[in-house]
Amino acid sequence: MGIEVGGLLGLIWLVIVVWAIIKVAKSSAGGLAKLLWILVLLFFPLVGLIIWFLLGPKG
Repeated sequence: MGIEVGGLLGLIWLVIVVWAIIKVAKSSAGGLAKLLWILVLLFFPLVGLIIWFLLGPKG
């Protein structure tokens, strides 16, 4: 049962990170800012997502 729950949580986390990357890509931020945010989200998923929610590009 633990593997199934962990797999489901991992899938949900992956969906959230992919959603955040798509939101960054569609934002009005400059190209370099978008690239940096996407790299932060990919290499530091937990911390990057929290920082993105607080400080990331809006819109």
